[in-house]
This record gives sequence, C-alpha cells and structure tokens, in this order.
Amino acid sequence: MIVIAKKINLTKTRIQSASKMLFSKRYIFVSIFLIFFTETLLANNLPDFTKIVDSNIDAVVIVNATRAMNNNPNINIPNIPDEFKPFFEKFFENAPESDRQPRQAPSFGSGFILSTDGYVMTNNHVIANSSEISITLNDGSILQADLVGTDERSDLALLKVKADNLPTVTIGSSNNLKIGEWVLAIGSPFGFDHTVTAGIVSGKKRNLPNESYVPYIQTDVAINPGNSGGPLFNLNGEVVGVNAQIYTRSGGFMGVSFAIPAETLSTVYRQLKDNGKVKRGWLGVYIQQMDEELAESFGLTKTQGAVVARILENSPAEKAGFEQGDVILKFDNKVIKKSKDLPLIVGTTEVNSVVKVELLRGKKTLTKFVTIEELPDDDKIASMTQQEIKNTTVSGISVSDIDDSTKKLLNIFGGVLVKKVSGEQTSQSKIQINDVITQINGKPIYNSEDFKNILSRAPTNSLANILVYRNKNPLFIAFKISK
Repeated sequence: MIVIAKKINLTKTRIQSASKMLFSKRYIFVSIFLIFFTETLLANNLPDFTKIVDSNIDAVVIVNATRAMNNNPNINIPNIPDEFKPFFEKFFENAPESDRQPRQAPSFGSGFILSTDGYVMTNNHVIANSSEISITLNDGSILQADLVGTDERSDLALLKVKADNLPTVTIGSSNNLKIGEWVLAIGSPFGFDHTVTAGIVSGKKRNLPNESYVPYIQTDVAINPGNSGGPLFNLNGEVVGVNAQIYTRSGGFMGVSFAIPAETLSTVYRQLKDNGKVKRGWLGVYIQQMDEELAESFGLTKTQGAVVARILENSPAEKAGFEQGDVILKFDNKVIKKSKDLPLIVGTTEVNSVVKVELLRGKKTLTKFVTIEELPDDDKIASMTQQEIKNTTVSGISVSDIDDSTKKLLNIFGGVLVKKVSGEQTSQSKIQINDVITQINGKPIYNSEDFKNILSRAPTNSLANILVYRNKNPLFIAFKISK
C-alpha cells in the first residue's frame, strides 16, 4: 500500500508539473498572439501615406532662385559689434572695385505644379528680389521659370515654365480640416529633395504678427528651411495648404508649423494668373480687440465685435458715415466674433461691391451700407496715417493727439504727446519729448486743439503748471509760455 501511495503521489506531481508547463506555454502563445494582433490593429488604423506620395511627388518641385547680394560686410556678416563696424567699413572702402560689386547668391525652396501647361506656386519669400528662377522636377529635369506675379501679403508667388503634360496636384479645401487630422508635407528641407514628413492639424485660423490677411493652419508636421512653398496634403491626396512658416527659437523645427490655407491659395492663384496682382477689399479703419471691460461699457453681454479706433480720411468707412468708437458687429451678414476676423472678411470682399454693416453706436444698433474699395499698398496707407497725425506747435512745443491705446495704458480720457521741444524751451522748463500733457493750470487737455487754445489765451512769459505723464507716472512741471 505504501508503494502504491508513493506512485500515486509521484503521478500527481508529474501531472501538476506538466499542467504548469502547458499553462506557461499557453500563456506565451497567448501573449505573442495579443502582441501580433495589437500591432496589426494599430497598423491597420494608421494612414497609408504611400499612395498619396506616389500620386503627388512628381508634381512637387524644387524652386531655385538667384538673387543679388551686396558685398558690404556689415550686411553679410551678422551680429557685428558696434565697435568693430568702423574697421569693416574702412576695409570695405579700401577693397578692390571688383570685390565691391554685388554677388549672386543662391536661394532655394519648394513648390508644386498647378496646371499641365506649367503654372507653379511657391512662397514669395523664396523668390523675392531674384534675377533668375528655375525649377527642378522629381526626375532631375531643370526648367527655367518666369515670374507671373507675387502677393506679399499672403507670401505667395506664381511661376510659369514652358512645358506640356506636366503632373499636377489637386487643390482641396481647408475649411473641412479637423483638429487632430493627419496631414502630410512634401518638400526639400536643407536641400534633401522630395522629403516626406507627416503630422496632425494642431490649430486653424491662426493670426500671426503683422499677418492680417491669412488665417494660417497650424500643424506639427516637420518643416525646415527648404520646405517653404511646398504643399500640405490631406489623406485624400488634396492640397489643403502651402507650408510657409515655422515658430522656432533655434532656427530649426520645434513642433509648430504654419501653412497658408487652400482657400487663400485658390484666390491668389486665380488673380495672379488673370491679372498678375491680387486685389483685396478695404474699409479704411483701425480696429482694436474687444475685452470684457469694453464690452460692459458698450452694453454688450459678450466680448464680440471690432471697435473702430480710427477712421482714415477719404476712406470707404468715412464716406459711409462710420464714427470713431463704433463697434462693428456684423459685416456682410457675417458675425464678427473677434476683431481679427474683420480684416480677413473685408480682404476677401469683392472690390466695388456694396456691403451691409451692422454697428453699435451709443448702445444702439444701426445699419450702414459701404462701398468696398481696393486695398492700397502699405506705403500709401502709412502716408495716409502720417497725414492724419498733425503736429500742433505752441510756445516752442510740438504735440499730437494720443491714441486710444495710450489712453487705456495711462487710464486717462485724453491728452497730447510731446513730439518736439525747442532749445529755448528746453532751457526754461523740464518738459521732455514723449511726455503726455493732460492738464494746463488745472484745465483738462483732451487734444491738440485744447492745448493750442489754452496756451494762446495765456499771458506771454507767464508760468503755467502742467500735468504730464512720464513713464506712466504723473508729474507737475512749471512751464514758461512764450509766443
């Protein structure tokens, strides 16, 4: 019996050991299966970019440009300390005449073909000030390109090459893009031709500094020098944007890239092709953003609309009866949720069209009809702005009206900015340029007309006390009045 019991125990032990071994092998098998299944599932859910690349890579080109560069060392050598500039200037003056001639420097970027007969789109900054432009196709062929037209405000340029039956891209729409959607870029970063990178849409309708007419698409697609002007594709293989800028502190990609949307691309392409230039609508106002305090003061329950801070002389807005302090609530039946929306909407409005505008004035809504004119160039707008800022000179002091941003900064209702101070006045008083005068002898100064009237009625050679703001701090100064 003892021998039988030992045999039974031995058998149980072997069975348990075999069961453990079988379970272990089964566990390993299940684990391997799950890993394989998971990887397969993930692979099936990830987009297949190969078809997009195969269908479009031949329509993406390298844009080569040659531009003249001045041989002045102070221009070509960055970050020259001031103490060394005289040395470089003297060196340049004594250099041979041949060394002082402008030299030709290469510039390159990316582009893409829009038509079989050779229209090519790229960024304006890729070909700006170039004397010669060519494109390199995917098969290595080089074609000379003519510049059809440029649009600095959207940073786009249209080229034309003499060729037939060229491969082309398909233009899509950026309006349907969703945040988090996959997108793909093809370009030539650092000269590595036809490089493909992918990422997702990070944001839409981004407004960049000094860029009022392009609602940029933000992505995390790797974009570097040389990618500029290249296409951004959606998963349908359609161009939804033109890669144009990156946000960087290192000079290279940092995960934030910006593309010009397809709608802007289509509009600029059509106008450059037909007219060689782009016409945009113009209202002729300077606007500021609505905040909670301003909204409450205007009687608004939401921080929406664009506050009219200034109206340019003889502008469409002035002709239509707009007033400073009006709040633009709707333009052409489109709600202005933020002030930055207005330039985009006005810019895409057809020139000479009559548009209905809903305004808030004195906590009452009213309607104006304005005839949209063509947006002047930046130099003309700047000259118009300068003409409006008229200096008034009294007692050796030239002043101009302050703007709304200064009023808000200093928390004042009005005042004048000191622009110039005569030598005589400098020796007699402590007033300085950029002082903001708000009172003279206790009387408030709201504008340059008040400044002129009060001083012209004061006795000659008398002393007046004036209240100025200097570096945001109020300060009383004794001021000698002269005629």
